[in-house]
Amino acid sequence: MITPISSKKKKTNIRDHSAEANLFLRRALFSFIVIIILIVVLITKLADLQILNYGYYTTKSNDNRIEIIPIPPNRGMIYDRNGTPLAINNITYQLNIIPDKTKNLNEQLEELKKIVDLTDEDIETFQKERRNYRAHRPVPLKDNLTEKQIARFVVDQHRFPFVSIVGIQHRYYPYGASLTHILGYISKINSQDKQRLEDENKTSDYVATFNIGKMGIEKYYEEVLHGTPGYEKVEVNSRGRIVRQLNQHPPQAGEDIYLSINLKLQLYIEQLLAGRKAAVVAIDPNNGEILALVSSPSYDSNPFVGGISSAKYSELLKDPSKPLFNRALLGAYPPASTVKPFISIAALSEGVISPKSVVNDPGWWQLPGTERRYRDWLKWGHGRVDVLKAIEESVDTYFYQVAYDMGIDRLNLWMTKFGYGERTGIDISPNEETRAVMPSREWKMKRHKKSWLQGDTIPVGIGQGYWTATPIQMAKALTTLINNGKTYTPHFLLYKKSDILNSSEHQPQVDSDNYIEKNSLVDVNPTYWSLAKEGMHRVMFGSRGTARKVYADAKYQAAGKSGTAQVYGLKQDEIYNAHKIPERLRDHALFIAYAPYDKPKIALAIVLENGGGGSSNGGAVARKILDFYLLGNNSTELDESSSNTGIED
Repeated sequence: MITPISSKKKKTNIRDHSAEANLFLRRALFSFIVIIILIVVLITKLADLQILNYGYYTTKSNDNRIEIIPIPPNRGMIYDRNGTPLAINNITYQLNIIPDKTKNLNEQLEELKKIVDLTDEDIETFQKERRNYRAHRPVPLKDNLTEKQIARFVVDQHRFPFVSIVGIQHRYYPYGASLTHILGYISKINSQDKQRLEDENKTSDYVATFNIGKMGIEKYYEEVLHGTPGYEKVEVNSRGRIVRQLNQHPPQAGEDIYLSINLKLQLYIEQLLAGRKAAVVAIDPNNGEILALVSSPSYDSNPFVGGISSAKYSELLKDPSKPLFNRALLGAYPPASTVKPFISIAALSEGVISPKSVVNDPGWWQLPGTERRYRDWLKWGHGRVDVLKAIEESVDTYFYQVAYDMGIDRLNLWMTKFGYGERTGIDISPNEETRAVMPSREWKMKRHKKSWLQGDTIPVGIGQGYWTATPIQMAKALTTLINNGKTYTPHFLLYKKSDILNSSEHQPQVDSDNYIEKNSLVDVNPTYWSLAKEGMHRVMFGSRGTARKVYADAKYQAAGKSGTAQVYGLKQDEIYNAHKIPERLRDHALFIAYAPYDKPKIALAIVLENGGGGSSNGGAVARKILDFYLLGNNSTELDESSSNTGIED
């Protein structure tokens, strides 16, 4: 029997169904609203990513995917005047590491010790150098890898994702120690270099360069030689490896330069001075071009390029012969009697003496009002002496009197005009050349806190006392005398490669007038120049010339002046005996000369430390150099048997 559903129950079911429908609708509406909100949020975020901040996130993405790698420029080469390479670029292989991306850096360095013979000194240098590099940039770990080291690393390269081997330019000086005091060298950029580059706003020029000119020509012409870096845009993977190249801007190579150096002459002089502490400057008096500049002994600059070891550098510092010291530019020596021609010109111009003035020389000169006597080098004196004889025989007493009559003020004024006491202006950094000392009242008060005494002036007349000069100053003064007062600034640069490219005749256009200095000496009476030159000619070829024995059979005419500089002062009655004193206290031998006498092609300034007499020893060195340069045998090599012939110890 079927029981009928009551109407009341039907109504209840309808109400329940209606409530469920309403609940569903509410839930659906809520879900729809949530979906709409999420869609709006998504659209907003997409708009933020794709529109509002598109540039920012694109840049961030490219930073992870694209890298700008700087490309170092080729450094300009350096040649001598005949086109012989003096500084070149070789390709060597270098091990680099990116410290910021390398996990367990110390562990990897330890492992690399076994593979590429990495030393503790290499690691120490790396730790110092890494502070000078930007973040995420490779830092040199080891230079000059051998083929064996490269092969070993390639086998295990997968273990070192952020270590790589790159080929780099390595500066090389083919003649080693022969030209170091001219060329200088390049070496790694240190913190001081970095600060200087920042101060000069040149940091961007060195983003790809590890080295910079430190001394000599390499430093002075750094901007010419260095060039401009380029860059390449590359795509890299997550390990930092390059996947493909996207773009490249090539670097601009540095410019090649040609120096005035005559390499054959330079090498000859170096062999001639082997084993000596000495300096020689050879210059063309017609334009100021340096033909040779030798400081002996020297040192090989090649080890400095990659970074010299502390032990080797300490060895150079402790060497008693001081190979690091550039005697030609920094050596300050009493110029001794080499200054007598210049003092003669000053005294003639001031009317202190005349061409016919004569004094009697008994072998000594006494300071008026005192018992102090100044001796001549010739004990019994030279008798009656005029200016020509005073230069020819190097009469000390004559120039004692001249100095007394001139006074220190006029001596200082005139000798400064000849360049003494001043830097020459040579194209080397100023801190690599000394002014030496041209004494004055002001100088003595500043230096010694004492007033100038009349007795201080007398030894200045023969280039002694407080007076010191460098070989390059002596050479410059000599060229001024040769040119009757016209002064050329000594210089190494002959021309740059661009001088050839910009010339219609494809020949370098060298304008020596660019090196002429303004000098009131051109107003000096020409007769006085002639007298000084004639006196210097008699030094070599006169009947009583101090260097006549050395030049008796010379095949050319020349002029010069010797000098013997005391290293320490003798007492009133003390007799100088070179054999009874230590070598370091023996006299320096000096000599200046030029030839041919009528049309000079070369001028010399020579200093032989503790070398004895200037006439015999310095004059003999000058004779060999002049013979080599003037007689056409500068294509021959100097053999060992002739290297000391005619040079007295």
